[in-house]
Amino acid sequence: MVKIVGGGLAGSEAAYFLATHGVCAELTDMKPARFTAAHSNADYCELVCSNSLKSDDVYGNACGLLKEEMRRLGSITMAAAEATRVPAGGALAVDRAAFATTVTRKLRERGEISFRCAEETELPARGIVATGPLTSGGLYQALERTFGGALCFYDASAPIVSAESIDFSRTFVQDRYGRGTGDYLNCPMTKEEYTAFVRALVGAERADLHAFEKGEIFEGCMPVEVMAARGEDTLRFGTFKPVGLSDGGKRPYAVLQLRKENAAGTSYGLVGCQTNLKFGEQKRVFSMIPALKNAEYERYGVMHRNTFLRSPRVLRADLSAKSNPELFFAGQLTGVEGYVESAASGLLAGIHLWRRLNGKEPIVPPATTVLGALSRYIAAESEDFQPMNANYGILEGGFEGVRDKKERRRLLAERSLEAIERFKAQING
Repeated sequence: MVKIVGGGLAGSEAAYFLATHGVCAELTDMKPARFTAAHSNADYCELVCSNSLKSDDVYGNACGLLKEEMRRLGSITMAAAEATRVPAGGALAVDRAAFATTVTRKLRERGEISFRCAEETELPARGIVATGPLTSGGLYQALERTFGGALCFYDASAPIVSAESIDFSRTFVQDRYGRGTGDYLNCPMTKEEYTAFVRALVGAERADLHAFEKGEIFEGCMPVEVMAARGEDTLRFGTFKPVGLSDGGKRPYAVLQLRKENAAGTSYGLVGCQTNLKFGEQKRVFSMIPALKNAEYERYGVMHRNTFLRSPRVLRADLSAKSNPELFFAGQLTGVEGYVESAASGLLAGIHLWRRLNGKEPIVPPATTVLGALSRYIAAESEDFQPMNANYGILEGGFEGVRDKKERRRLLAERSLEAIERFKAQING
């Protein structure tokens, strides 16, 4: 019996892989007895701040390629995502509640997995820790005692509004550059409307942060008000960019995109609008967008502490602790950033522990794969280690002579998938 601490995406992936390979595991999570500030669903594998698992383009996007690598290794989250997906253009988006329910059901169907509701305060001698960016106080202290401290950054989530409260007469349906099936609802703004909105956003009152949460904001999850403070046009060249969109044949000055949060389309999330504004301020400021003038908020945006290890100091590329080769870590705690990346690390941790239990050395995927590149990134020496998403920059070099970006990415993807098939044969052998 091995212990898996944490029932998020990473812990669920690890538990399922081990169970399907004959290993009995105890999956421990605080829910439903206790929830973190970001969680509300009693099921495992909860998506807390977006229903999007990003691009599904295998040959043109690094995260799309990572998802295909995971599918080929039997990922439970990728299977559940396919079963619960909702339209989102070229992205893989899911009905969040259905997604968590599907994964939970599949886990509970496995007789090899036992379930325990408790808050762990000590690291297991053998198993996987996948407690995520909101690791609770007791276990956080155990990490500090064992590894000499952890780093913090902030993560912010976007508001969600009810569909019936949106003024659809002030919107138009279109995916950027026509890619997709009309999955985004666009809220156009004139120059005057956009300027007033940005000024209100910058001047709005932000929620207070606890003393222990004060630290550096991670660039990849920057609150929209922080981005707006960098310059009046910052959002218009980023989250609110109008390029690739046309409202009646004319490109708007700025556009906020809304995306369905569930299959029924009763809720919409404000794309890229992660925020730490006080709730009343969120309603006041976002209601300045014409389509959201009378919007009703099903969930306001929140900002919370994210914890991750100084992984290059304490972890190997196989995700095991340098101080204990039978203790593995997975998820955002390791310094990978994003839902898919977290799930991927859980899948790898399960594979590595399974091999270790069978008296075999773990095998790290090749550096030509996204799985392997992320594994090596978190273990590589770094003076200023920061969380990392899937991207082409971390892949082992190749095809530098190919000038066409699309062709180069296609070649990188083909090379990666061939390497994953070899890796799959290796671990099974």
